[in-house]
Amino acid sequence: MTRDVHVVGGGLAGSEASWQLAQAGVPVVLHEMRPIQTTEAHKTDALAELVCSNSFRSDDCENNAVGLLHEEMRRAGSLIMRAADANKLPAGGALAVDREGFANAVTDALEAHAQITIVREEIDGLPTKAWDSVIIATGPLTSEALARAIQAMTGEAELAFFDAIAPIVHRESIDMDVCWLQSRYDKVGPGGGDADYINCPLDKAQYEAFVAALLAGEKTEFKDFEQATPYFEGCLPIEVMAERGVETLRHGPMKPVGLTNKHRPDVKSYAVVQLRQDNALGTLWNLVGFQTKLKHGEQVRIFRMIPGLASAEFARLGGLHRNTFLNSPKLLDGQLRLKAHPRLRFAGQITGVEGYVESAAIGLLAGRFAAAERLGEALAPPPPTTAFGALLHHITGGHLSDGTARSFQPMNVNFGLFPPIEDGVRGGRKVDRTATRRQVLSARALADLDSWLERSASIAAE
Repeated sequence: MTRDVHVVGGGLAGSEASWQLAQAGVPVVLHEMRPIQTTEAHKTDALAELVCSNSFRSDDCENNAVGLLHEEMRRAGSLIMRAADANKLPAGGALAVDREGFANAVTDALEAHAQITIVREEIDGLPTKAWDSVIIATGPLTSEALARAIQAMTGEAELAFFDAIAPIVHRESIDMDVCWLQSRYDKVGPGGGDADYINCPLDKAQYEAFVAALLAGEKTEFKDFEQATPYFEGCLPIEVMAERGVETLRHGPMKPVGLTNKHRPDVKSYAVVQLRQDNALGTLWNLVGFQTKLKHGEQVRIFRMIPGLASAEFARLGGLHRNTFLNSPKLLDGQLRLKAHPRLRFAGQITGVEGYVESAAIGLLAGRFAAAERLGEALAPPPPTTAFGALLHHITGGHLSDGTARSFQPMNVNFGLFPPIEDGVRGGRKVDRTATRRQVLSARALADLDSWLERSASIAAE
């Protein structure tokens, strides 16, 4: 009989790794500490619970790197993408999901799989040596006991950064006599709609008053040991962005371009706040890009300054939590194994990728690597020309020519991680437009991925 592989952590990466193992015929024991031990960000005991945004970001596989990663995961039989597609919500060109429906779909699939055993317990130290194949996918909120054990074993102080959560508003409390429904540039999204966001307009005076309130608002204080911890640039608190200049927000999450106020089409908004649907019922909407470390009372006061939100009722207020990740380029090999203890693999955000889809993608790879190893097969990593391979190459040291990790920081998938197009040509014509270059990179990635998947399938069949 094939021996169990143990997966520690039931988030997106651990859930995906478990699914890939089980689908390959390898028995899995999935250890999840909730509800025995909770975290400051989770609210339920469901597997793959989304704790920040409900968006998987762009679903455009031809022009956007994260959309390309979506497609690669679909082709690789991803459970996370199957559940996301089954629970998608209107969100313009983005793939947003109903949180509860998504998590329940993942949980139900894992609970029903004959090869998966789910154990609700906290692993409060290094996994026992009797477990000869382990995937640690405990995410950015790894329990302190396990984090200390990993730190002691590696001799590395864990790196850390702050991540923030945006507030969620009850739809019925939004004044639609002020706000209107529209996607930016009326772009049709995966759900077929072109009016998937609620838009709140601000004139110049309202915008400047709002920015001033953000800057003056009382914020959460950091503990002494947190003072030197940086923010992740892709998820900055709204007030931190405001500190970079009064115009920063209206060129970022509050940009007004591509939007026309249907109540006053003759007046151009100086800035616009957007809300995105957060559940299937359409009763909850989150403030897009409004991650915050403002204290709760200040959030209510300041966010009600936004036109249309004067009477807003909040289902959840924003928050801030400290995330941890490994010095992966130094510690992990090309198959996500700990170099010093290769029975241990790592997956998800703890490896230094940022984002739901990126975390799940690394879980998918870890699961496939562990399954091949358990079945006595040799599985080469995906080509670096694919989104899978580009991410893997980044976190295992490929981002620096000398292999050191002095600049290693959490990273979303992006086309800057991909090898350049050979000679910069396509059909004898120089590629000089960004959109064309992205399409070439995407087409090459999917062709190379299909070849890798075919080779993987033929190895498994032997």
